[in-house]
Amino acid sequence: MRLSKITTRTGDDGTTGLADGTRVAKDCARIAVIGSVDELNSQLGLLLTETLPENFHAELLRVQHDLFDLGGALAVPGAPFAAEKLARLDAVIAHHNAALPPLKEFILPGGTRAAALCHVARSVARRAERDYFHLMQNETAPQEGLKYLNRLSDLLFVLCRVLNRAAGQAETLWQR
Repeated sequence: MRLSKITTRTGDDGTTGLADGTRVAKDCARIAVIGSVDELNSQLGLLLTETLPENFHAELLRVQHDLFDLGGALAVPGAPFAAEKLARLDAVIAHHNAALPPLKEFILPGGTRAAALCHVARSVARRAERDYFHLMQNETAPQEGLKYLNRLSDLLFVLCRVLNRAAGQAETLWQR
């Protein structure tokens, strides 16, 4: 049993514990990143409640596991994050993007409900990436984690487009 007691009251003083036992302030950069990654994982969980193509479901579930791994790596300063996760994302992006027409203009978030939820997850991924970069300015964090969040936002953008296209929903182009 990993968690036999949920309410510990140890955080009542404004600190939280890392996996290595270190206590840190709840507003420190590391905890902000862990929170952003957790929020991103929750947004993906919400997206997964939608009816999605089976391969999307499997890919996003794999991403959820990756994000949990990333949170774990962040909870143990100096822990690694596997680079092969990044290579897998690159392959998935290339696969889905190959069937899409090139963009000639920016698109606005929206379309189907699933695509809109995917856009929200994409924007949360971008924030997590910014938080991660901020952490890396003063503390140790695996470089692969930053790259993973960057690629994940790219993947989510591509998936938004694929979801809308599969539903026959035209993309809304930005008008200057």
